Amino acid sequence: MKKELDIDSRARALIFDLDGTLADTMQVHFLAYQHILSQYGIDYTYETFMSLAGVPAFGTIERINEMFGTSLVPEEVGNAKEAEYEKIMHQMKPIEPVVELVKKYHGKLPISVGTGGYHRLAWKTLQIIGLDKYFDILVSAEDVEKHKPHPDTFLRCAELMGVAPEHCQVFEDGQPGMQAAKAAGMMATLVTDYFDDTVRV
Repeated sequence: MKKELDIDSRARALIFDLDGTLADTMQVHFLAYQHILSQYGIDYTYETFMSLAGVPAFGTIERINEMFGTSLVPEEVGNAKEAEYEKIMHQMKPIEPVVELVKKYHGKLPISVGTGGYHRLAWKTLQIIGLDKYFDILVSAEDVEKHKPHPDTFLRCAELMGVAPEHCQVFEDGQPGMQAAKAAGMMATLVTDYFDDTVRV
């Protein structure tokens, strides 16, 4: 641990990203993408994967097409990736420093999840890491038209919590999410500043 993760004294509500923030799902997502994309002859590196952290599957495939000059069908390949991910998602682990923060402020401040993932799998993730009973509000890829780095996901969370954006603190692990939080006018905390990578492995 580098330093203890905690909230800003000005925060009146908390918004948590899911993949890579609450749950160590990033390696699982990467393996799913890598397996599916290899079938199309694409060498998908971890660096490329992390540069698209927080972008929903369909949007990721669109970006892959731009980067590799391919013409993959986003819905078809995205759905195949999500199916592959669901097969192996039981391998994920909770990211304890962030999970502890949820438990510390549960019932004291409004909290929500704002994810670029799909609703059904996001709830399944919360169940696997034992947090499904801690969240009533989850904004997923299906709930907004513009995804991270656009602010819509987090603004919807604030709306559902009934708290002004400037009083919300977002916890994120990816740059698209950090950009989204700042664009929403919220306090933004990069959780990876607070723990070593070994916590996520």
